[in-house]
Amino acid sequence: MRADATLRRAQRRRSYAPVVHDDAVLFRIPDEDEALSMVRLYQEVQRPRVGPGFLFDRTTKNWTLRFPRPGVDRMEYQFVLTHKAGGEEWIPDPGNPIRAAGPFGTKSVVEFPGYVTPAWTELDDVDPEAIAEHRIKSRTLRASLRILLWTSEGLDDDDPAPLLVAHDGPEYHELSSLLKLLHHKVVQHELPPMRAALVAPVERDQTYSASASYARALSYEILPAIERIAPMPHGRTMRVGMGASLGALAMLHVHRINPAVFGALFLQSGSYFRMRFDRQEAGFVRFGRISRFMGRVLTAEEWPHPIPVTMTCGRVEENLANNRATCEALRRQGYDVYLRENLDAHNWIGWRDTFDPHLISLLQRVWGTR
Repeated sequence: MRADATLRRAQRRRSYAPVVHDDAVLFRIPDEDEALSMVRLYQEVQRPRVGPGFLFDRTTKNWTLRFPRPGVDRMEYQFVLTHKAGGEEWIPDPGNPIRAAGPFGTKSVVEFPGYVTPAWTELDDVDPEAIAEHRIKSRTLRASLRILLWTSEGLDDDDPAPLLVAHDGPEYHELSSLLKLLHHKVVQHELPPMRAALVAPVERDQTYSASASYARALSYEILPAIERIAPMPHGRTMRVGMGASLGALAMLHVHRINPAVFGALFLQSGSYFRMRFDRQEAGFVRFGRISRFMGRVLTAEEWPHPIPVTMTCGRVEENLANNRATCEALRRQGYDVYLRENLDAHNWIGWRDTFDPHLISLLQRVWGTR
């Protein structure tokens, strides 16, 4: 039985939708032909990621799993089907219409009682004509970077305006609706007229891993090129950087290499790897380089150029320990830093759900309102 057959059966039998309680969720999947030898749950809220396994009831011809509620308000997941005829299949839950897109495929979503989708996500999308695509060449990286430049209403091309720079920027737009929120906050006079430069990565694992070459390229090639087409008022406070996961690490690294670049940082689920906290990541190609950089950050007793920093991290994330340690180190060094722990995991919707108020309040602190 392949995924399309599973989907057709689930559509005919609505009872196969997950049953969500305050303390657990019951998953069910039909197997009337007994074509499956195993069904497992893939999730990112606890280890192991693949598991636990479902139990098969020969009377009802159903595979079932009762999964205790983890410390989150929502959970993204997939089913892993092993076929008796051979082969393994990873599919969203065919009985659950709630989905979340992501760079590694679409996942199903359980929303536990108490979870509320931010109201702003129901507002109109940002005007596509307000977004211009550019390519910026970097001799240092020997590459051309894709940049999406968004300009809020009421700004002419030559009007100076504060700038938000986002690593993995196109994903922030497509998967977290970042520009939609910024647009409506400007329209509602909660933010000043502004621009956002959404920077796509080049070889993400290499350039976003405490790379000195990337820090130089962003500081001396990419940002100056952006500001030639997006003029900015004088002063580093008019430029704020943001990123998630390795993108957050890279923003912190750029700031420590060149403190004049950013006036504030919004860092989400940063991959601030150290062997003490992140032994499971030791096989990552640039673990050593990241660990050496973070060692310098964590052991410094002072820093001459502190700036406002807002951090977010999911309560069940493996990155939580290194985010807490980084927050404490920055606070000791004089940063105005705050860590928000939200009830989600390492994903684009979890990051989206912290934008308002945490990103907005940071921008208001450094830019004010209209």
